Amino acid sequence: MSQTPRIRGGIGADGPYWDALERGVFQLPRCAGCGAWMWPAHYRCGDCGSWDMEWVPLDPIGTLYTWTRMHQAPVLVRERIEDVPYVTLLAEIPAAGGKRVVGALHGSEDGLAIGVPIRGVFLPPSPKTKGYATLGWEIVR
Repeated sequence: MSQTPRIRGGIGADGPYWDALERGVFQLPRCAGCGAWMWPAHYRCGDCGSWDMEWVPLDPIGTLYTWTRMHQAPVLVRERIEDVPYVTLLAEIPAAGGKRVVGALHGSEDGLAIGVPIRGVFLPPSPKTKGYATLGWEIVR
């Protein structure tokens, strides 16, 4: 069985994020110069211009900022067709200055509402995730 090739999008500055998820660690970048949190990841701080970034491990705990129910699997993730409909959400991470991280809802939709507490769930690589470990989100009950 061949493994789905891993393709990193964007500018590639988020590599440490994906590598950490494979180890069961949630981390986000912060400027070592001024302390500004940066997500999506960049190579250079937009606040002070520093090129010196540090990746800080965090508890994957946040609040639900917004969500949407997907009724079709987008072309880039056709592997999720069997999950339709599913919920994609945006988690606001207070420990990272309110930066927001996207992910799919893991578990029940009961209690789904903007502002509810959520926590990350580490999910292993799979064909659905193009071979990446990912972070799903579940509602804290």
